[in-house]
Amino acid sequence: MSNLANNKKLFYERQNVWEKLNDQEKKNVYDFAQDYKEYLNKAKTERESVWYSIDYANTRGFKDLLKTEKLVPGDKVYFNKNNKALVMAVIGEKPLEEGLNIIGSHIDSPRLDLKPQPFYEKEGLALMKTHYYGGIKKYQWTSIPLALHGIVVKNDGTMVNIVIGEDEGDTVFTITDLLPHLAKEQMEKKMNEAVTGESLNILCGSLPVIDQDIKEKVKHVVLEYLYSTYGTIEEDFISAEIEAVPAWPARDIGFDRSLVGGYGQDDRVCAYTSLRAITDIKKPDRTSVIILADKEEIGSSGNTGMMSSFFENAVAELVFRAGGSYSDLVLRRTLANSRALSADVNAGIDPNYEHVMEEMNAARIGYGLVITKYTGSRGKNSANDAHAEFVGQVRQLFNKYNVGWQTGELGKVDQGGGGTIAAFMAALGMNVVDCGVALLGMHSTFEIAAKTDIYMAYKGYKAFLEN
Repeated sequence: MSNLANNKKLFYERQNVWEKLNDQEKKNVYDFAQDYKEYLNKAKTERESVWYSIDYANTRGFKDLLKTEKLVPGDKVYFNKNNKALVMAVIGEKPLEEGLNIIGSHIDSPRLDLKPQPFYEKEGLALMKTHYYGGIKKYQWTSIPLALHGIVVKNDGTMVNIVIGEDEGDTVFTITDLLPHLAKEQMEKKMNEAVTGESLNILCGSLPVIDQDIKEKVKHVVLEYLYSTYGTIEEDFISAEIEAVPAWPARDIGFDRSLVGGYGQDDRVCAYTSLRAITDIKKPDRTSVIILADKEEIGSSGNTGMMSSFFENAVAELVFRAGGSYSDLVLRRTLANSRALSADVNAGIDPNYEHVMEEMNAARIGYGLVITKYTGSRGKNSANDAHAEFVGQVRQLFNKYNVGWQTGELGKVDQGGGGTIAAFMAALGMNVVDCGVALLGMHSTFEIAAKTDIYMAYKGYKAFLEN
């Protein structure tokens, strides 16, 4: 029998990250998670994520790329697209044409958007009509406290920022559910039919104005409040983006406080860890870049989604300002020679629903950053399916820098599936693999992540950007 017969190195086994950490590292995990929870509370929309990131970057030496004439190694810049997508870079020693180290995540999350004409009155109540954004279970959005976040652009062009429901003592909003005593028909329906999209109407008032000449008395009080507080009229909401999100803050989960629960962790957990990673870099060999993209949850469309040219335009600006000769060929070489992590979340195996996962290839909560070779559905449709050589490079890097990592795929074959921005990054010619944090309750109003996995995402992303 071979001497290797009992050698554990022959086997791949996941290991809980806590088992590998010393006391100082455990403290780092908890401290990092505390900062992360504050970010989740302050950045519940894509705009707030961009504003937070720019404010954070400004205090760490980053400048607006479009206001920077010439770039030299060590320069730190950002490119803001419509306050809904952001590219950040630290210029490296090597020419950009040799490629970039890129981490791409998205900052939009499933939610409810107010319709352009949201306000109406019925049965003595004022309500707001919504259209859901991204993949949600609609029933999860009933009977919970909701906050309103967003902007209103008034007829004179001025923009009003609205946040209602987050501060202690703030009023909140909700969508009522049907009482079980009268829900016989509802409860016999399929879960995806029991609550319809058009029934996700948010309760926002019941006080009538005392004026016999006004027909919609309760709606009038709502509009009057908005006018007196924000200077808006009903027509202004046609040019508004108001999102309804869960009003609760991010919280520790468990007796041991080892988990973080909160709204929007898909994919702001990867956005925040990549933000922290790039702002901690000094002067890398290769230029380091992070992407905070919009609209991933609805197919990466629009001019702030990864199907648009906003990222290519940002890289073109980097190439131009870094000196040398600019041409379309130089831009293409820069992108094609780049390597990237598509930093998006994966599903951790849940003991309550383990039947949808294939145990050998499912990610575990608390076992580190998840490398996902392919996503997609129905035979890897719409997947990037990373090349083995590149997956090997990422493995070696993480092992070298003691990054806790694991492999994982999104559910059993033919069970479902999903996609990320990896395919759009790969379309630019670069090597890319999905690599993110495992969640429980993904796309719910209260997602769960392990603090160790969050910290390992930061540690792994920083190692990738620097090497």
